[in-house]
Amino acid sequence: MESDNQGMTQPGLQQTSVVGQYPLLIVTGLSGAGKSTALNVFEDLGFFTVDGLPVSLVPSILALFARENPKNYRGLALGMDLRQPDFATDWIKVRQELDHAGTCLQIIFLEASASVLVRRYATTRRPHPLESRNIGLEQALDQERDVLELMRNDAHLVIDTSGFSIHDLRRVIQEKWECLDQSFAGMRVHLISFGFKYGVPSEADMVFDLRFLPNPFFDKDLRPMSGKDINIAEYVLARNPGAEYLTRTKEYLNFLVPMFADEGRYRLTISMGCTGGRHRSVAVVEALSPFLKNLGYLVSIEHRHLNLG
Repeated sequence: MESDNQGMTQPGLQQTSVVGQYPLLIVTGLSGAGKSTALNVFEDLGFFTVDGLPVSLVPSILALFARENPKNYRGLALGMDLRQPDFATDWIKVRQELDHAGTCLQIIFLEASASVLVRRYATTRRPHPLESRNIGLEQALDQERDVLELMRNDAHLVIDTSGFSIHDLRRVIQEKWECLDQSFAGMRVHLISFGFKYGVPSEADMVFDLRFLPNPFFDKDLRPMSGKDINIAEYVLARNPGAEYLTRTKEYLNFLVPMFADEGRYRLTISMGCTGGRHRSVAVVEALSPFLKNLGYLVSIEHRHLNLG
């Protein structure tokens, strides 16, 4: 992202190069999607956390963190939402400053379906930050999605918490942070296996339907296994159509994924679905992961419905 003052660093960021030793996380997303829980997880992981921070104060917090050189903390995690006026405009300005300062930045965006968010607000009985006499909850949620779309596009990791309990969210964040913590360079490719009977992942950039592949579910000896087992992988992928499909999919991804990276994308989420999300989709994801890692991408895996089938 370019700035009118290219090559110049704002005064508040002059010393933030020291922060290069530490991860800087921006935790944001839709109200009610789990931001506070996510921040608690990072606090438990040893991060210094600040919630409800106005976007315009980010440079000042970074400068203070750099000056103090806090060796007792693993990094800095800032929680942000749109309670402040001009959120989107301020974010564009601050993001330009962070980029010019060379700050190591990761953005985690939390979201959930509208029906889930409405139910959560009904449970907590708290008002949405955009609700008023003239705007109801559903309208407020729509406005919030629109305002935060730019930040969602900048995110390195998008997590849909619709089907998560608090404990599920803590586990998923801890697992996915391992991928973010590997390096601050390069595009992340997140592979999801899922079952169509349970719903398509909303965060997917690409969805592949694998229900044409031979289904181990109908073999009573293979049914208890999963796509992680070698017997399932061989059943699905060792012969056609699975073998040819895997070869052609690798060729397709080898052609397509670099173009996403060239566009400056921070992440690419690829979802592979079969009927129940236990056999075929898991086997294909497990086969694609080492292939994409060998291409130089940071790859994470999520078997979303493995234990539901």
